[in-house]
Amino acid sequence: MIYELRVYRCISGRLPNLLKRFETITLNIWKKHGIKQAGFWTVLIGESNQDLYYMLQWDSLAEREQKWATFQADPEWIAARAETERDGAIVETISNQILVPTAFSAVK
Repeated sequence: MIYELRVYRCISGRLPNLLKRFETITLNIWKKHGIKQAGFWTVLIGESNQDLYYMLQWDSLAEREQKWATFQADPEWIAARAETERDGAIVETISNQILVPTAFSAVK
């Protein structure tokens, strides 16, 4: 099992828009594509309270590449993203890392 940590830094004041898009649109499309989330977090204390952190769970890099590419090309996602950004961009930057649990990790 591998995990992908993704961090979205929102344009100031747009985090609520991103959270709504995940809750009402993105998660449903991910379900259709078999993409499994491991958790979502916002920042209570830290560098920026305009960030969303989340983790995705993958069986392999090959699974990640296939499912992520299919999701990104999904016409439903493309249309929904465009609609939710018609008043302007929501996300300023995205970073991601692929993580592998250690032998002693509670999460495997």
